[in-house]
Amino acid sequence: MDPLSLAVELWWIAPVAAGGVAAGAVGLRRRSTRSGRRLEYDAARHDLKAARDAAAERRLAVKLARADVSRISAERSARRATPEQVAGAKRMLRAKENDARAASADVRAKQVRLNAARAAIPAASAPRPLERLQAQHDAITAQWMRYETDPALQIAYPAMTDVKQPATAAYARAAGRAVDARRAATSMVDAATYAEYRDAVGDLERALEAAEHAARVQAGESPSASNWQGAAHDLITRSTEAIDRAAGAAASAFAAWNDRKRPDRR
Repeated sequence: MDPLSLAVELWWIAPVAAGGVAAGAVGLRRRSTRSGRRLEYDAARHDLKAARDAAAERRLAVKLARADVSRISAERSARRATPEQVAGAKRMLRAKENDARAASADVRAKQVRLNAARAAIPAASAPRPLERLQAQHDAITAQWMRYETDPALQIAYPAMTDVKQPATAAYARAAGRAVDARRAATSMVDAATYAEYRDAVGDLERALEAAEHAARVQAGESPSASNWQGAAHDLITRSTEAIDRAAGAAASAFAAWNDRKRPDRR
């Protein structure tokens, strides 16, 4: 057959093959999503988008607050506003700026979580993110149940089974929210419901730690909450200073390396 005629006859093969490859890639991704392997990653993407939206809203709120300060300051100059109104507008601006900084920090944290989730997408034979989260939930519940079932622990830490204690009551509320979130994620799991369940389990874990600490304080085994919080604050401060020093050293080393790489301009 003439080569030109053959090309005309088989012109459709390349587009169909390319379409088949694309469809195969989409199919693999959809199967991965349906199987739950990408659930943690998809939830992290959902969280990052929500954090970015919140950060954008708070940046807009800062702009509006600055405009209010300018307007009220101008009215004050024209004697149509009081000093208290100007001070109030400035306080509102500072609050909005703090909110915006917090939102920016949340975006950075969510980006780190997304990077970690991308690197931790499990293999086909590994437990799925929802299974791991349920196992974490079960482990926290089992840890608390020890205080209900072990007579020695009941005697040593009676506060752990006394819902009149604030920390124990907070744990009970967190446990109820985690159970509800688990039920929702099990019946129809998607990125949003998984993220809600993941956050509920995180809250439950922190609530259990707080309840155990309060029980140890009541039993005379731990320092008071104020001392514990002071020690934690000191630790965080020292860690932040160490990170700043390390970042400064890294920047200095990078600058020195660039200077060595820069050609001599004499």
